Amino acid sequence: MTRKRTAWAWVLATFFGAGFLRPAPGTWGSAAGLLLWLAAAHWLHPSPMYLAFGTAVAALLILLVGIPAAGIVAREAATEDPSFVVLDEVAGQWVTLIAAGTRPWEWLLAFLLFRLFDILKPSPARQFDRMHSGFGIMMDDVAAGIYAMAILWLAKLFFAGWRF
Repeated sequence: MTRKRTAWAWVLATFFGAGFLRPAPGTWGSAAGLLLWLAAAHWLHPSPMYLAFGTAVAALLILLVGIPAAGIVAREAATEDPSFVVLDEVAGQWVTLIAAGTRPWEWLLAFLLFRLFDILKPSPARQFDRMHSGFGIMMDDVAAGIYAMAILWLAKLFFAGWRF
């Protein structure tokens, strides 16, 4: 007997299938989130303030939708934190990108910092990861995104006068 899948939750939680890419589905999810952010920034041409605000709103919306979607998919897959659920990586990547501007080094550093903190999961991200729920699945990556965003802001302050 085949289990019924909740289609909307699977489409969102896997970020339109990016979570099924191998190897390292989390990296693919982060990359997909970065590419979508870059496309929006390119086509919309927002000011830095609007870019940061829009990114924060998008991250919050994806978090609010992602909590139930990740929970549903985890339950239907009978796995506590399925590796193919990558909407959490998208949310965390967008949290990091709140601090990014228009310079390519900022995008690259945002990506690398988020992946580093997502893999290391320093506290309290680790505690969220142990919750085994849609909330825990999403929030450990949001926490990693907050750490990465803070380091990105510090890097931007340090390199503010440098042009590269």
